[in-house]
Amino acid sequence: MYDSNGSPLGQSEEPTKAMRSLARLLIVKLTLLLAFGGIAFRLVDIQIIESSRYREIARQQYEEKVLLPAARGCIYDRNGSVLVSNTMYVSFAADPKVIGDKAFPVAHEFSRVFGKPVKVYLEKLRSEKRFAWLERQVAPELARQVHTETMAGVFDLSEPRRLYHYEDIAGQLIGFTDIDNTGLSGIEFQCEKYLRGRDGYIIMQRDGLGRTHPAADYLRVDPVNGNHVYLSIDLVYQSVAEDKLKKGVGLNKADGGLVVMMNPKTGEVLALAQYPGVDPNIPAERDPQNSKLRAVTDMFEPGSVFKVVTAAAALEHNLVRPGQKFSAENGEYEIQLPRGEMRLIKDTHGYDVLTFQEAMELSSNIVMAKVSDLIGSERLYQTAREFGFGIETEIEYPGEARGELKRPAEWSGTTLNSLAYGYEVAVTPIQIVSAYAAVANKGILMRPTFIKKIVTGSGEILYQQQPQVLRRVISSQTAATLTRFFEGVVQRGTGTAALIEGIRIAGKTGTSRKYLQGRYETGSYTASFIGYFPAESPEVVCLVMLDNPRIGGYTGGTTAAPIFKEIAKHCITTGRIPTSSANFSESTAPGTTTAEPPQSSPERLRTPDVCNLQPAVARKLLEGQGLVVEVFGSGKVVRQVPAAGTIVEGG
Repeated sequence: MYDSNGSPLGQSEEPTKAMRSLARLLIVKLTLLLAFGGIAFRLVDIQIIESSRYREIARQQYEEKVLLPAARGCIYDRNGSVLVSNTMYVSFAADPKVIGDKAFPVAHEFSRVFGKPVKVYLEKLRSEKRFAWLERQVAPELARQVHTETMAGVFDLSEPRRLYHYEDIAGQLIGFTDIDNTGLSGIEFQCEKYLRGRDGYIIMQRDGLGRTHPAADYLRVDPVNGNHVYLSIDLVYQSVAEDKLKKGVGLNKADGGLVVMMNPKTGEVLALAQYPGVDPNIPAERDPQNSKLRAVTDMFEPGSVFKVVTAAAALEHNLVRPGQKFSAENGEYEIQLPRGEMRLIKDTHGYDVLTFQEAMELSSNIVMAKVSDLIGSERLYQTAREFGFGIETEIEYPGEARGELKRPAEWSGTTLNSLAYGYEVAVTPIQIVSAYAAVANKGILMRPTFIKKIVTGSGEILYQQQPQVLRRVISSQTAATLTRFFEGVVQRGTGTAALIEGIRIAGKTGTSRKYLQGRYETGSYTASFIGYFPAESPEVVCLVMLDNPRIGGYTGGTTAAPIFKEIAKHCITTGRIPTSSANFSESTAPGTTTAEPPQSSPERLRTPDVCNLQPAVARKLLEGQGLVVEVFGSGKVVRQVPAAGTIVEGG
C-alpha cells in the first residue's frame, strides 16, 4: 500500500538520505580529482613542455642586458689634425617596475636638476617596459647633481658623444650624428660602417632591493671601437677658405657661397667651404637647406666657366687657331632659328673683331656661339661628356647629383649656341672643379675624393686612397694652350681682380642668370671664378661661387675673383705652395726677384700668414714649420709678430 505521495507505507527514509550523501561525496571527490589533474597537467606544462619559455620570463625579471657602446672612430684632416673625436657624457635610465610607487620623488628630483616639468619624467616612469631613458648625454658637471645612489631603480651610464673641434668649419662635409651616435649626413653617414664600431654588453643581475651587479655566470662582451677616417682636406686651407668666403659673402651682400679647392694631380679635395655654415655640435640650429653639401648635391647653369668645353673642343679637333679672328658684332648678334624666329646673343661689352684667344680672355658669348657652329653638336656634346658633365663623379658623399646634359637628339634650335657659353646645361661645382683640374693636369681627368685613408685604432691601414686616373680628356698641347688663355684672362681680361704679383695665375670668370619659375630672372645671378696656381706647375685648383651678389657688381670678375685672390695669397704665404719659380712676395713687382733665401731653406724660414685663423689652427701651422708659438688673448688671430713673409731663424 502507498500513501498519497506515492511512497510505500511503512518504509524508512534513512537509506534515501544516505544515498544522497554518497552522491555528493562522489561529486566532491571527482571535482578534487579533476582539480588535482589540472594542476598536475599545468605543472607538467610549466616544468617540462613550456619550461624554456618560463625560464626566460623568470630570467628577464632579475637579469638585465646592459649595452656597452663602442667609441665611434675619429675624423682627421690629411695631416693628422683631429677634426672630430668623442667625449664621455652621462645618461640616466630607470626600471619603472622597480621604482613603482616612488616615481614622484624621482621625477621631482630630475625636474629640479634639469628644469623640465615633473610630468615629463612621470610619463617615462609609468611605462610598462623595464627600461626607460630619463636623460641622455648630460655634461658630467651637471650629472654630478643627480644622486642615483638614493634612488632604487635609477642608474647612470657613460655614453660617448661626438665632439666637433672646430665648430662650423667643414660642417656640411663632415656631417653629424644622432643621439645614438649614428651618422645622419656627410662623411659621418658615408663612412658609418667604418666609424661605428661594434657595441658590447654585460649581463647585470638585480637583487630584491633593485640593486644591480654583474652576473657571475656570464661573460662580458667588450665593445670594438670604430676605425679612424683621414680626410683629404687640409685644415689650414679649409680655415682660410671659410674665413675669406664669409667675408666675401658679407662684402657683396650675397645670399651665400662656396669654395672648392682641389689638388689637380691627385683629385684630392683640399678644402670645401660653404656659407652659411652649420655647427654639428648644436643640433637645434641645423638648417636642412644649409646642412647639405651644395658643391656635390646642387646643380646650376655655369655660364662662362663652361667655355672651357667649347675652347677645348675647338682646339682639340683643330677647328680654330688661337689667333684666328672673329667678328664680335659690337656686342649684339642676331641669328635666325629654324622656325624663322630671331634670337639675340649679347656680350657685356661690345667689341669689333677678336681673336679666339681674346674672345676667351674677354669672355665673348658671341664668338663662342660662332665657334660652336664650327664644332657641331656631336663633338661639343662628346667633349662635355669626356670632361665628366652629366655623369656622377662618384665622390664619397651621399646624394651626389649627376647634372643635366641633353643628348644632341634632344637639343632645340638654341641649344648648340647656348651650350657654348654655359646655358641649357646643369652642372655641380665639383664637376666644374674636376674639369679645370684636368686642364691643369695636362689633360688628364682624375677621380675627385674626400677620403685619404681609413685606419684601425691600432694603426692598421684598412683603406688607402690612391690617385685614380679616369681618362685623358684633351692632349697636353691643348691643355697648355688653354692655360695660356686662362693666364690672359687674369692678366688682361675679365679676371684681373685675381691677379697676384709675382705668381702666375690661370683662371676663368663666370656669370649666369638664374632660371626661376620658368624664366630667367633679371638681377638674380650666380657669380663664379675658377683658377689654378702656379700656372706653370699647378698645385691647387680653386672655385669660388657666390649666390646672388648684390653689391660691387654681379659678375664673377668683380665679386668672386677678389675672394679667390685672398685665398690664394693666404695659401701661398703658408709656405705649402712652391713659389720659387715666381719668387712670390706681396710687394714684389712682376718680373723681379728677391735676394732673400728661398722658403724651403732648412735654416731660415719665411713666416706664414696666420691672421684670421683660429688659434689652434694657427699653432698647428706654425709649429709644423718649426716655429715656436705663443698666443695672447682669445678669439681669432688679429695680429702676428713677426709679420707674414718675414725671414726668421728656424725655432
